[in-house]
Amino acid sequence: MPLQNPYYVIVAVWLLAYLLDHFLAEPKKWHPLVGFGNAASALEKRCNRQQTRFFERLRGALAWCLVVLPPVLLVLAMSALLERLHWLFGFCFDALILYLAMGWRSLSEHIQPIASALAKGDLVLARQCLSWIVSRDTDNLSDAEVLSSAMESGLENSSDAFFASLFWYAVAGPAAVVLHRLANTLDAMWGYRSSRYSHFGSFAARCDDVLNFFPAQLTALSFSLLSCSPAAFRCWWGQGWRWKSINAGSVMASGAAALGVTLGGSARYHGQLQSRPQLGQGEAPSAVDVNRTLNLANKVFFLWLTAVLILGVLVAL
Repeated sequence: MPLQNPYYVIVAVWLLAYLLDHFLAEPKKWHPLVGFGNAASALEKRCNRQQTRFFERLRGALAWCLVVLPPVLLVLAMSALLERLHWLFGFCFDALILYLAMGWRSLSEHIQPIASALAKGDLVLARQCLSWIVSRDTDNLSDAEVLSSAMESGLENSSDAFFASLFWYAVAGPAAVVLHRLANTLDAMWGYRSSRYSHFGSFAARCDDVLNFFPAQLTALSFSLLSCSPAAFRCWWGQGWRWKSINAGSVMASGAAALGVTLGGSARYHGQLQSRPQLGQGEAPSAVDVNRTLNLANKVFFLWLTAVLILGVLVAL
């Protein structure tokens, strides 16, 4: 392969996938994750039966393996085969897999209309747009609560959907990207603490926690470094690590502090009010902070690109 330096390969694949996502966005039809979601939903209905805690958890773990491992092994085999045929085939395949996994433009396109609606004073539309990307109840949220929820979602998903995909590609290639993305999708489907999923979905939730830990901490470190503020580091460790999810908490606390705003606070999920501590440090967010959130994530992407490129140069010396 002409790009012998593995760090240069990572940079090239990251850039190509980012450009594909930027110019093409997510496929409107035939997205593999839609088919995966349908298969996972059908399998859950068949396997999730009310039994003892042990058997519910065992069924959940087996269902996770049945729906996740075949596509991961398929991508692993295809990547090896295409790389053997010609390096360009393998390169394009890697970029395609990463492009399908990251969904960064889609996330941006779901968040920006929320800020636009609030800027026009249309709180009803802002709540409706927010309801498409969060699981909390949005019907009675105020302007400030809608903004806070949108920014929390933007920060958390920048790690889950974007930076985690970049991380796992750099660490272990396209099969690891698929493994993480499918595990993250199953956590979103099965990882609830409800009577239906608390035992069946526990394996899916733990797998997502493990696979997202290092990407989330690296994202939090990047937010803190870019802010050049000790407050971001303090919020990352002091608030994020005490949040109900260390991964989401780390990213949201450091990101909010880097932006100089305060997020978090109580929220209602499925009719139940949950008391949540505040995250970050600063004023309450305003509509312009939504775009600042997206800009911060884009800066992290270019920070990571630069860091890997420098590593490649150092290795080549």
